[in-house]
Amino acid sequence: MTEFTTYPVPGESPVLSQTGLKVLQSRYLIKDEHGKCIEMPAQLFSRVASLIAQIEVRYGAGSSQIRQWHRKYYELMASLKFLPNSPTLMNAQRRGTLSACLIQQAGGGTGFSFDKLRPTGDRVASSGGTTSGPISFWRVFSETTNAIQQGAFRRGANMGMMSLEHPDILKFLHAKKNLKAFTNFNISVKVTDSWMKKVLNSANDLHIVENPRTQEKFLLPRDLDIVNYTIDDLHKYFPKQQSQSQRSGKFYTVGDIWKIIVKSARKTGEPGVVFIDRINRDNPTPGIGSIEATNPCGEQPLLPYEACTLGSINLTKFINVTKSGADMDWPALAETVQLAVRFLDNIIDACDYPVRDTIQLAHANRKIGLGVMGFADCLFMLEIPYDSEQGVEFGSKVMGIINENARKASCELADLRGPFPNWNNSIWRTDLKQKVRNASITCVAPTGTISIIADCSASIEPLYSLVFFRRILDGSKVLQVNPIFKKVAESHGFYDGKLEKEIIKTGSIQNITKVPAAVRNVFKCAYDISPEWHIRMQAAFQKHCDAAVSKTINLSEKATVAIVDKAYKLAYELGCKGVTIYRRGSRADEPMSLD
Repeated sequence: MTEFTTYPVPGESPVLSQTGLKVLQSRYLIKDEHGKCIEMPAQLFSRVASLIAQIEVRYGAGSSQIRQWHRKYYELMASLKFLPNSPTLMNAQRRGTLSACLIQQAGGGTGFSFDKLRPTGDRVASSGGTTSGPISFWRVFSETTNAIQQGAFRRGANMGMMSLEHPDILKFLHAKKNLKAFTNFNISVKVTDSWMKKVLNSANDLHIVENPRTQEKFLLPRDLDIVNYTIDDLHKYFPKQQSQSQRSGKFYTVGDIWKIIVKSARKTGEPGVVFIDRINRDNPTPGIGSIEATNPCGEQPLLPYEACTLGSINLTKFINVTKSGADMDWPALAETVQLAVRFLDNIIDACDYPVRDTIQLAHANRKIGLGVMGFADCLFMLEIPYDSEQGVEFGSKVMGIINENARKASCELADLRGPFPNWNNSIWRTDLKQKVRNASITCVAPTGTISIIADCSASIEPLYSLVFFRRILDGSKVLQVNPIFKKVAESHGFYDGKLEKEIIKTGSIQNITKVPAAVRNVFKCAYDISPEWHIRMQAAFQKHCDAAVSKTINLSEKATVAIVDKAYKLAYELGCKGVTIYRRGSRADEPMSLD
């Protein structure tokens, strides 16, 4: 019999959409041995709130205070104003692993940096043999993930990263051209400022790679057999000896490598680009080590073995609608931010980390990542176009207020509980002159599943379409109609049975003339918005994030390599820490579709 403890529900039950309830039933609610749900959504939120409230005992709370915290944390989630990352909802009071950026067995994800692995064919002194190279290790990690996810509540997710200076970079870029390979990995290339400046100003410079074991530098001949070349094939091509060859075009240039990246991204959506120097300039604990990778979606750069707990605020819950219009309830948002920070900080103490190094780093740095969801819906309700100066300014204001209040809350926790143990070795002491409880406090995560539970748009992404089919975990498809648009359409008198069918043909209302121009201007979706505005919005949020922003730059089917090239360069110029594009139709299986 499945163990099941009922936690008293200290408030009103959550009001969920049918799709949100179905997701909870499929993945989160406790089931008996026959697969039948024996837990209600209110009980789930109470189970999580109870665990998080119990942590207050460590900081001096008595029994009556624990009950108060239980109620506060319950109402925070049951109101759908805030939800923690999925592993917390899944595992609280059950398995102990509550962080998203951690391990795969209980729903977490892992980032891998392949930079320190020896290139293919490099000497292994201990055995006298040669190494099979990073791609072979990558394949092992991928197959391990496949094995783990057979018994997991959701699929394991990974991020694979490699520096452009690694000798096997061509193999890395080539490996995912086969869309059936490494399906549980996202990949990104790590780009330094100096290399990016060459892309922008001197793309004909030769591309130089370096053996991480010996620090020897080589060139990459254009006639390499990408699948089979080894480090031995590079040994005669030293940069200082090739000035004549440079003019004859025998070697890959910086521009050549850049073209491979953007062409591949246009074709498959990968690789993404990570601006690693920019990430490390914001590394809160440079004395502890350099950041070499991120979590699977890129919003949380982490040190080796580090973990992070994420949570997101549903912005739609802070809009006051009156006869004179709609506006944000800024004080209510600030209050929720401060409670959410305390909630996330408690998760660090409640989490049962499986690796000793992770236990030490998680408690020493206490990184959290508070972000948002429902941003596109919020813009709809306020009648602000996403692709406008007003939209970008509003995004910057929202994240600025969240970041300001999150830092305030972390400072208050530091006064009560002490700053994070590595504070003395952090930029918070040397540069920012602030005592905070958490080395990193804010980021913007994708919120793929929790936004479905909260019945709002995902993260800061525009809507995919106002009407679309969503593929649920059990493989079924559910028709989704944006309720804000439907309400506006009904109030304007142009909503009828044909409208849904018209929208689902293209995913857009921009060419439907019976929809008033003012409505079309506000209700733009992902593929109605130019790449420039996608990136400008990402950059606006990035200005107010300790960590990074997960964002997809959506492109139409007809988007050219030149458009991808421009988008990646603009992301660098505007201060983003990374960028990912997705060209419509470039993958066979999409979680949202028009058919």
